[in-house]
Amino acid sequence: MKMKTSFLPVFLVSLIVFDSVSAQEICFNGFFKPNSTYDLNRRQILSSLASNVTSNNGFFNSSIGQSPNRIFIIGMCIPGTKPTTCSDCIKGASDSLSQSCPNQTEAYTWPDCCMVRYSNISFSGSLLMEPSRALYNDGDIRDTDANMTVFDRVYDELMVRTIAAASNLSSSSSFKQKYFAAEVASLTTFETMYAMMQCTPDVSSRDCEFCLKKSAGEYLSCCRGKQGGAVIRPSCFFRWDLYPYAGAFDNVTLPPARPHALPPPPPSLTPPLSDPANTTSKDGKIISTGIIVAIVVPAVIMLVLLVVGFMACRKKKLSQTNEVQAGDEITTTRSLQFSFKMIKDATDKFADRNMVGRGGFGEVYKGILSTGTEVAVKRLSKSSGQGSQEFKNEAVLVTKLQHRNLVRLLGFCLEGEEKILVYEFVPNKSLDYFLFDPAKQSELDWTRRYNIIGGISRGILYLHQDSRLTIIHRDLKASNILLDADMNPKIADFGMARIFGVDQSQADTRRIVGTYGYMSPEYAMRGHFSMKSDVYSFGILVLEIISGKKISNFYNTGDFGGNLVAHAWRLWRNGSPLELIDPIIGDSYQSSEATRCIHIALLCIQEDPSDRPLLPAIIVMLTSSTTTLPVPRAPGFCLPSRHELGAYGLESTQSTSRSITGSINDVSITYFYPR
Repeated sequence: MKMKTSFLPVFLVSLIVFDSVSAQEICFNGFFKPNSTYDLNRRQILSSLASNVTSNNGFFNSSIGQSPNRIFIIGMCIPGTKPTTCSDCIKGASDSLSQSCPNQTEAYTWPDCCMVRYSNISFSGSLLMEPSRALYNDGDIRDTDANMTVFDRVYDELMVRTIAAASNLSSSSSFKQKYFAAEVASLTTFETMYAMMQCTPDVSSRDCEFCLKKSAGEYLSCCRGKQGGAVIRPSCFFRWDLYPYAGAFDNVTLPPARPHALPPPPPSLTPPLSDPANTTSKDGKIISTGIIVAIVVPAVIMLVLLVVGFMACRKKKLSQTNEVQAGDEITTTRSLQFSFKMIKDATDKFADRNMVGRGGFGEVYKGILSTGTEVAVKRLSKSSGQGSQEFKNEAVLVTKLQHRNLVRLLGFCLEGEEKILVYEFVPNKSLDYFLFDPAKQSELDWTRRYNIIGGISRGILYLHQDSRLTIIHRDLKASNILLDADMNPKIADFGMARIFGVDQSQADTRRIVGTYGYMSPEYAMRGHFSMKSDVYSFGILVLEIISGKKISNFYNTGDFGGNLVAHAWRLWRNGSPLELIDPIIGDSYQSSEATRCIHIALLCIQEDPSDRPLLPAIIVMLTSSTTTLPVPRAPGFCLPSRHELGAYGLESTQSTSRSITGSINDVSITYFYPR
């Protein structure tokens, strides 16, 4: 689009600083092998996407291949884009994804006038907020109280108007024209704010509004005072600037300037609108082209030099904006904050009838927001062990984690002594609610239990390897696994999670947190935690899922004279592992599949962390019947019974630890006493 001379300096700054990053490719989740079936399917569908989008009026979604190599894709252009422009944009976006995401199973990019996204999971109809990216121009609005007051007012009014227009769905809207808006507002007599918003057409109107509101708020949190910026998410796009872009504003009428606007900027930065060859002054005299050149060219040179300086630190700034680092403050998620009144209204003042669970840190309530969205409200008790740091940790972590096997955080509240987290509502409560209740165990047949094991493993893999951060959960247990309407598992409760550095494989702590029985011996006894300590917890979970017995009270049944780990190991050594299976399952399971799961669980709970497999290997073991599994070594330790504690002169509440080696059917077991 041809730019008018008056916008040239600002345009050049934006072009160099903003447009160079606005089309960044975001790659996430798992990986595929080069030249694999998934890779070939991806190449094929990306190569034909541009022609399919243009031949389908600017929007196309499809899939190719069979699971697990099936790939889902969406491509679209903004309404009104010329077919050639749309095709070029889609092709460029497809090529950039292929180059920048050489082996990631999910990725998207959202240049101004088009969007491309692919995944190995169907995402049609699902609102996905993360991973997101906030971008901004390095140029600043002149920072005075008067300037920023006017800016905030104009920005807020423009955002409200644009969000309303973008999320409004009329019955006459075509599929292509849903959820798009381009609006303008006068910032000063000489400056105009241009805002463009778009959602993918498969989300609901409420989800579109929610996504855009979060993006507009997030921009203020990170980039207020900058001369333009954008927030891109898988399901929505938002950008504003001081010049028109992407051809989106050709038919938009500029409103009149408001009174009390900002004073005119220096002519060297944003000269008045003018003809490319001549400019008319206020008294009607003509200013020559030579004078314009003498004014504009030095200004452009100065601005370009400034841009070079800004570029040196831009990468660092973007990294700080886009990725959570250990110790991030809660203010980085300001746009997700709920008021305490809003949460009280949603839960009917935390009515008892709305309580759906009680955890170690407080109660969980079902709530309904004013938008009609069902949520789970986790209200931390004032006397709980989770302080402000754990609360910040969980909020900052979970907002950056998006996976179908992780619970999604919608927002938080931090007012006075109140610390509240607002999650998506998962209707079937937690895994332990079904697994350890004799009246509900029958709802978990073998197929569901096997799928739950697989889903948990994929969620942990995402935390350990496939997310932008390496995260150790440290409190994996049945009560922290939620089940959605289809009984798919979602890992929850990240209050104890820790972020690892790029080259970090282990960490130490003097503060042992978590749940005894699920803790690995090296963590419970020495404070060493790593991916392998999460693997140990996963192994315990698998034994519980298969047996229907709880690790912490198994010994109370008196059936086996030991705990679950000792019992599973004894059956394995005796050659009868299938006796571990919950009798309520009956004969509906495949013996080879069940035996393999027990085998994997025993590999995960071996005493030496180096013997335990990592999640990529575990998933291969679970999904491939031809993979040869190593012989498991003895488990790390077993939680003793109260009788055994008394035999050694200790009570379970004593703050003492002791390592005792005993013999159970010639099996060496290390017993741990809780402190």
